[in-house]
Amino acid sequence: MEPFARALVLVGLGIAVLGLLLWGASHVGLPLGRLPGDIRIERDGLRVFLPITTCLLLSALLSLVLWLVGRLR
Repeated sequence: MEPFARALVLVGLGIAVLGLLLWGASHVGLPLGRLPGDIRIERDGLRVFLPITTCLLLSALLSLVLWLVGRLR
């Protein structure tokens, strides 16, 4: 049970770090969520937001980081 607990703690810390990075990026001025390709529809009583380009960018960065971590192990 101890490896599972350790994994949960690491996942939680990873999510917290990612949240802090995204929060910091928005305060620095990076346009995450407002990139070309992100779809935003706002009408009376309806608000739809699909951050397609932002998700692709973050996925590529996360894949690169995980690949580098795997290579260093």
